[in-house]
Amino acid sequence: MITLRNLTLRRGARVLLDSASTTINPGERVGLVGRNGAGKSSLFALLAGGLHEDGGEFLLPPHWQLAQVAQEMPETAEGATAFVLGGDARLVQLRQQLEAAQQAGDGMAIAQLHADLADAGAHDATARAQTLILGLGFAPAQLDQPVNSFSGGWRMRLQLARALMAPSDLLLLDEPTNHLDLDALVWLEAWLKRYAGTLIVISHDREFLDAVTDVTLHIENAQLTRYGGNYSRFEELRAQQLVLQQAAYERQQERIAHLQSFIDRFKAKATKARQAQSRVKQIERMERIAPVLASADFTFSFREPANLPNPMLAITDASFGYVGEDGTQTTILRGVNRSVLAGQRIGILGANGQGKSTLVKTIAREMPPLGGQVTEGKGLTIGYFAQQELDVLRPAEDPLEHMVRLARDSGVQGEAAREQELRNFLGSFNFSGDMVRQPVGSMSGGEKARLVLAMIVWQRPNLLLLDEPTNHLDLATREALAMALQDFDGTVMLVSHDRALLRSVCEDFWLVGRGAVVPFDGDLDDYQRYLLDEARRLREAVRRSDAPGAGEAERRAPAASGREQRKASAAARQQLAEKTRPLRRELAQVDAGLARLGAERAGLLERLATALPPAEIAECGRRLKACDEEIERLEERWLELGAQIEALEATASA
Repeated sequence: MITLRNLTLRRGARVLLDSASTTINPGERVGLVGRNGAGKSSLFALLAGGLHEDGGEFLLPPHWQLAQVAQEMPETAEGATAFVLGGDARLVQLRQQLEAAQQAGDGMAIAQLHADLADAGAHDATARAQTLILGLGFAPAQLDQPVNSFSGGWRMRLQLARALMAPSDLLLLDEPTNHLDLDALVWLEAWLKRYAGTLIVISHDREFLDAVTDVTLHIENAQLTRYGGNYSRFEELRAQQLVLQQAAYERQQERIAHLQSFIDRFKAKATKARQAQSRVKQIERMERIAPVLASADFTFSFREPANLPNPMLAITDASFGYVGEDGTQTTILRGVNRSVLAGQRIGILGANGQGKSTLVKTIAREMPPLGGQVTEGKGLTIGYFAQQELDVLRPAEDPLEHMVRLARDSGVQGEAAREQELRNFLGSFNFSGDMVRQPVGSMSGGEKARLVLAMIVWQRPNLLLLDEPTNHLDLATREALAMALQDFDGTVMLVSHDRALLRSVCEDFWLVGRGAVVPFDGDLDDYQRYLLDEARRLREAVRRSDAPGAGEAERRAPAASGREQRKASAAARQQLAEKTRPLRRELAQVDAGLARLGAERAGLLERLATALPPAEIAECGRRLKACDEEIERLEERWLELGAQIEALEATASA
């Protein structure tokens, strides 16, 4: 058990935690949430031993093994598989000891070390490491490539695989989804659900938190508050708590005002002085309830486009790719024929390296098509959010300089381009005061992302091309982006691993893969099942290739065609869908019932917080008890249905 008791934690002069207390039990899956700068990463540093408490008590079981993702970029010529295997420190140590014993000819030590290696799982360690690598999106051909041959994002995936490879009792993951696309994210969720130790994760991905956590730890006002349930449940409980806190605060303020009124009226009268003094002591002894302070969450909206051409653009027999420094062309996508209509919301799906960013960059005019035509509608104005913010930002310039240059390049004159107007506009994106003169290179990822959004909004685009816009955004800003996109009158093309954003914004999906761009006939749940099927197929292929004689057997066996595999996978998904459909239908009804009862319960609590006649108080109390009993019954049924669906899915995937 992890125990924090009256803990104080500082970073410099700033107090991050002040007399905070909580416990985390073995095997719990904890989501650590709070605003940026609240102290989440500092608490991780305390758990990992990088910081020490400034007061209070911090207890971590001394025998627990801890694993976390190293933040430094690995620079090594070691192969990817060997690098990930290095995450299992005991296995590495035992292999080194075995090598030394063999060189010394120590037979007893060799025998013992072979037994120890078997206990440490050496027999399937390579297969497990390669399963992690493939699950995180690497191709089989990359398993033994040198680590330093990969780009930064892919090397951080290898760091994540190395952390998952390490045997651990406590796993700390700080924003593990930042460098992942949707297929790797779905695989990681499935892996974490099977993890047997204690998990603590920081993430700004709502669906990821909902999928992998069962406890939420909230940092706010230098305090830790523990909530049972995932992130969505935390939001519900916190909303109820804030309603009750505000009602209690208002009642206390009324009581204090009543007492103070008596004191003010009678403190000068000798006959009432004792009573007035008694009321002064009552006020002093009160444990003051804090008011609920409304958070100034970030919100914005896209301005109405000047016009809406329809179609926005038409792609005809196009080839997309890139031209190397030596002039050679590398084609990634061929024969693309798609049209984009006014008001359409398109989610672009596909694994990393399949061409999603190439497609978006070509439409954004950052790269020319290698063949065919991309015909733009008259008056098309593109707002492009690059996956790497520094693709469009200049580190040495400040936000105001970016806006002045943007206005100048756009040919905007007059009031809209005046410095004060640009300052006011930046202020609406939380760039106020001295921040408008802060060099962009010194800003956080979230601040850079907000600046890119501000620049896009200012241009009044009618086509938004967003390539992983949420990578550095916190939950509040992600929700603000989703709301702004829902109200946007133009067309949206979105590449994102944030499923909550994709679900709330996109109505159509394109699948980019195997050199083509095709419509995806299904929703995100269908796509997740498709990704898990693909990951399972890759893992099985690796296991077969590691088995003795597997290579010869595979050379003799005729390869199943991709079409046959897709048909089999589709048939299996259809069969599973038919089995689970009635369960999912009932689950949706239970969810609706829980939502209705939760709203009724909140209303009853709000009524009870006011002055009511005794008869109404009794009636509200009876109805509140009935609501609680019905909620308990529905929650039990919800768990039963979820277990039945999981069992069917597990049987289908076996």
